[in-house]
Amino acid sequence: MKFSGTREGGVRFSTGLCLLTLAVYAAAALFGEVQYRVARHRDVTPAYNVVDTAHRYEAPSAAHWMGTDNLGRDVALRLVQGARIAFHVGIITSLIAIPFGVLLGLLGGYFGGRVDSAVVWLCATVASMPGLLFVLAISLVVGRGLLGIYLGIGFTTWVGTCRTIRAEVMKHRFRAYVQAARVLGYSHARIMFRHVLPNVAHIMLIQFSIRFPSAVSTEVFISFLGIGVQGEPSWGVMINNARIRLWQGVWWEMTFTTAAIFALVLAFNQLADRLRDRLDPALRGER
Repeated sequence: MKFSGTREGGVRFSTGLCLLTLAVYAAAALFGEVQYRVARHRDVTPAYNVVDTAHRYEAPSAAHWMGTDNLGRDVALRLVQGARIAFHVGIITSLIAIPFGVLLGLLGGYFGGRVDSAVVWLCATVASMPGLLFVLAISLVVGRGLLGIYLGIGFTTWVGTCRTIRAEVMKHRFRAYVQAARVLGYSHARIMFRHVLPNVAHIMLIQFSIRFPSAVSTEVFISFLGIGVQGEPSWGVMINNARIRLWQGVWWEMTFTTAAIFALVLAFNQLADRLRDRLDPALRGER
C-alpha cells in the first residue's frame, strides 16, 4: 500500500510537470503569435528577423540568453517563433485528421458490411503509402509554406484515429443503450453522434496528445529539407542553419533548438500515457 501511494504520487508529479511544460510552451507560442501579428500589422521587420551583423555568433549572455546566429538574430526570440509554428502545425493538422478519422471510424464501426469494407480498404490504401513521401508530395503540389504542411500531414495521419474509433464503435453498436435507441426509432445519425460518440470521445483526446508531437516532428523534418515554412524561424529551419556552423564551435543554436523539440515531444508523450491510463475503460477495469 505504501509503495502504491508513492507510485501514485510520482505519477501525479510527472503529470503536473508535463502540464507545466506544455503551459510554458503555450505561453511562448501565444507571445510569439502576438509579436508576429503586431509586426505584420505595422508592416515592420519583426525583432526575431532583424539582422545585426555586428553581433554575429555571440555566445549566450545577459543580452542574448541563447546567443545569436550567423546574421546576429536573437536565438531565443526565434525559438519562441518556432514554438508558435509548432503549435499551429500540431493544432491545425489535428483539426483536419481527427474529425476525418472519427467520422470514417464511426461509419465503418456502426454500419459494418460494405461501408466497413470501404473504410477498411481506404485505411489500408493510405497506410500502404510511404507517409513522409506522401506529405512531401502534397506540400510540393500545394506550394512551399505552412498550407502544404497542414494539408499534407492532416490528410495522411488520420488512419490510426479511424482504426481506433472503428474498433471501439464495433464494441458499442450491440450494447443495450444502442439497441434501446434503435427500438425507440432514433435515426442512425442521432445514435452515432449523440449516443455512441460521447462514449468514445476519450479516444479523440488521447489521439490528439499522440498526434501533436508527431505532426511537429514531421514539420521539423520537412522544413529541415527546405520544403516547409519559408521566411519564418521554424525549428527545422533553425537546425538546418545551425548544423553548418557546428564545426566552428557555434553550438548554442543547435543545442537549444534540439532541447526545445525534445522537451515538447517528451511532455506530450508522457501526457498521452497518463491520459490513456485515466480515460481508457479497459485500463481502468484492470486497475
